[in-house]
Formats: sequence, C-alpha cells, structure tokens
Amino acid sequence: MSGVVERSIGAVLGDIAGNVREMVRAEIRLAKLEAATQVTTAVRGAAFVAAGGGVALVALTFIAIAGMYALATVVALWIAALIVAGTAALIGGVLIAAGLKQMHKINLALPKTVATIKEDIQWAKPSTR
Repeated sequence: MSGVVERSIGAVLGDIAGNVREMVRAEIRLAKLEAATQVTTAVRGAAFVAAGGGVALVALTFIAIAGMYALATVVALWIAALIVAGTAALIGGVLIAAGLKQMHKINLALPKTVATIKEDIQWAKPSTR
C-alpha cells in the first residue's frame, strides 16, 4: 500500500465549503476590526469639534468681558463687543474645522476587508471549477 488515501468528491467539496465558511468568518472579524477603527476616528473627530465649540464658548465669554472693557476706552461699547465676539468666533471656527477635517478621514468602505474578499473570491474560483 502506498499510503495514498483517495477521497470522494463529496468529501473534497465538503472541505472546500468548510474552508469558505472559515474565510467568511475571518472576513467578518476583519470587517468588525476595521469598523471599530473607523468609529475611533469618528469619535476623535467629534471630540475635536466638541472641544472647539466649548473653547469657543468659554473664550467668547471671558474675552468678551475683558475685551469690551478694554476697547470701551477707545471705541463705543457696542463696537468693542463686536470686535471681541468676532475674534472668539474665529478661534472656535478654526478648532471646529480641525475636528471636521479629522472626521473626513473616515473611510466606511473598509478597504482591507474588500481587498481580502476579492482575493478570497479569486482563490475560490479555481477550486470550484
């Protein structure tokens, strides 16, 4: 006896189906991992937006009060208030823009998962012919 074990077509197809199931499970795990990474990026971006909004609000309050009193010695009080409010709004806008830029980096297409699924499909095609 040569030690070669012949398997039936059904057994081979069963093994292929089992391998495909395992590949699909691995792809699902990869998709979950990629999605978690994207969610982390989104949360980070949202934190920048929230921080920008909070800082802008605090800045607007304190700078407005101090700036209005300082500028009121040179211009009318209402003009001083507008100048200070515009400055605080500019700072808040810059922080919010930074957060939105971070959020635009999110890619929901899950490129690694798509690439590996395409590879799996290419691998499975010759096996099933």
